Amino acid sequence: MIFVTGGAGFIGSNFVLGWLAERDEPVINLDKLTYAGNRDNLAALESDSRHLFVQGDIGDTKLVDDLLRRHQPRVIVNFAAESHVDRSIHGPDAFIQTNIVGTFRLLEAVRAYWGGLPAAAKEAFRFVHVSTDEVYGSLEPQADAFTESHPYAPNSPYSASKAASDHLVRAYHHTYGLPVLTTNCSNNYGPYHFPEKLIPLMIVNALAGLPLPVYGDGRQVRDWLYVGDHCSAIRRVIEAGRPGETYNVGGWNEKPNIEIVQTVCALLDELRPRAGGTSYRELITYVKDRPGHDRRYAIDAGKIERELGWRPAETFESGIRKTILWYLENASWVARVQDGSYREWIATNYDARTASAP
Repeated sequence: MIFVTGGAGFIGSNFVLGWLAERDEPVINLDKLTYAGNRDNLAALESDSRHLFVQGDIGDTKLVDDLLRRHQPRVIVNFAAESHVDRSIHGPDAFIQTNIVGTFRLLEAVRAYWGGLPAAAKEAFRFVHVSTDEVYGSLEPQADAFTESHPYAPNSPYSASKAASDHLVRAYHHTYGLPVLTTNCSNNYGPYHFPEKLIPLMIVNALAGLPLPVYGDGRQVRDWLYVGDHCSAIRRVIEAGRPGETYNVGGWNEKPNIEIVQTVCALLDELRPRAGGTSYRELITYVKDRPGHDRRYAIDAGKIERELGWRPAETFESGIRKTILWYLENASWVARVQDGSYREWIATNYDARTASAP
């Protein structure tokens, strides 16, 4: 059995669905069900006895202790995190509590559980901590991509909280011997992505005829990783990763944000043309940039390829088409997540930003 935290969120739910599609090993899924944790993501597993969902907090030591004792998992995969930079700027407290304090309490519970396992189970046990490339900070346009040895230089409350959690995980390996593995991924996209992030926000707004807000000049560069590829990388790290190691997971797809938005518009023009025949590009609106916006991220995923034989299966072109088709075919899912609190958040983050020249 494996234990997944944050398994009702975007990446976590894709991981759980992919895991159970490929194998029969059961999953305990612990999720607090904050705004981005969504049981709808797991609807396909409602009657699947291999999936045990528990609503709860990784910081609830008594609950985590009880789950570990009763179910004896061989692997823990920690997705649980607050993960949106814009939200961390408006309200950093939740990021400190979940990403730092929550990770600490989870590590303490896991350390106690692992320490009491029989020798063979103790040797085979793994704790996989899922993190982000944002801990490395920002790159200059011609700088080499982030490797696992790149210094940490987080620039937002979100990335700082994730950097702290990474350091805690590393410390628990070096101090206590806990067999941890850390993955640092680039920007994910794909099905079940909460529509506050760039790609789903552009899809949802375009279909509703709303402005497509682009920060600053739109030239911020990110590496884009299809979520299914990210999940396959994590499975490979579980299978063959070396305890104590970090693996960068990227899609080899560096693109500026404005190109991403234009690609979404072009595919929607093809797949769901607007009435009257005008392009969705007409909805693009440049707005004031967010504070401390990192200019470029780029992942060097060479280590995971050399050591574990993993490479992404999707190109950006194939992955973005799959993503847009999923949103077109799952309009009811989108409608259910766009509740009052979501609309209030969008208003808080975007309405006060005046249009600006690109």
